[in-house]
Amino acid sequence: MLNKDVIKKSQIFIIDDEPANVLFLERLFEWEGFTLVSGFTDPVEALEACRFAAPDIVLLDLQMPTMSGYEVLEQLREASSEGPFLPVLVFTADVNPESRKRALSMGATDFLTKPGDATEIALRVNNFLGMRHLHREVMQQKEVLEHKVQERTADLEASRMDVLHRLAKASECRDDDTGDHIHRVGELSCQIAMALSSLDCCPNDLFLAAPLHDVGKIGIPDSILLKPGRLTLEEFEVMKTHTQIGHQILSGSPSPVLQLAATIALTHHEKWDGSGYPKGLSGSDIPIAGRIVAVADVFDALTHSRPYKNAWPVEEAVSEIAKGSGSHFDPEVVNAFMSLNMNPGIRHAA
Repeated sequence: MLNKDVIKKSQIFIIDDEPANVLFLERLFEWEGFTLVSGFTDPVEALEACRFAAPDIVLLDLQMPTMSGYEVLEQLREASSEGPFLPVLVFTADVNPESRKRALSMGATDFLTKPGDATEIALRVNNFLGMRHLHREVMQQKEVLEHKVQERTADLEASRMDVLHRLAKASECRDDDTGDHIHRVGELSCQIAMALSSLDCCPNDLFLAAPLHDVGKIGIPDSILLKPGRLTLEEFEVMKTHTQIGHQILSGSPSPVLQLAATIALTHHEKWDGSGYPKGLSGSDIPIAGRIVAVADVFDALTHSRPYKNAWPVEEAVSEIAKGSGSHFDPEVVNAFMSLNMNPGIRHAA
């Protein structure tokens, strides 16, 4: 229920070139208990005042010499188009039906003819101010709800990112107990993506999705995953299935990041010349995200120790990536990677 005191503190603007009419309305509203009543005989001055003290209701004459009420009405509506409902009560001696239609079509809330009945004027003003304040309360509640939705959305996004991180780390910790490999691959993939001139996926999405490239290793036996020596052909066939396992784990989600991660999990071991796995895709048939992560993954794997190998020097790893351009790797992705190598940042990442 509206508080009457709130309504009585509403800002009322009276715009009429006749001082007697302004004085009549000022006295009427003061008698009704309103404390913020401003009268103007100059419409230009009234519009200027609206900038500093936004009115809650305007009583407006139509026939004025310096600026017509129609012009004032047009400017008032433009100024209040994004704000709460602003009632404009036209109060004029012009009884022409066309004037009434024009004023109402331009956004006037109601139309009264002079001299008018004091009781009727007071009732209509109180009613319109009640509507104004109810509209304002609804807008405030809407803002509160939108803020809560934004907070909740941010919380859900943070939770989703935490789940993605933990899922990636769970798989990576099986053969890299620090879990740093997943972060490095995500960062390097993002850098390569930003260095590419044309790209159909967002670098930030790659940063989030690339760490999940090996999530399918969850389904690989430790006897194969942690084997210190070279894998047999049979063991390697089992190892290859981590791409499909990862795709099965990640696919089917409505999340664009998880959809991208599913694609990466399936295709990051495909090779440009078609000799990769699991599908033997070649060239541009391999999704660009898979081509990018292929370079980032191999570079990081070469430059860090694993149970079955020692770390390579960065220079040798960079040379190996360059050597694989056009066979293992997409030449355009390699060029983007090499442009990063000109920046010491890639050495730092390694």
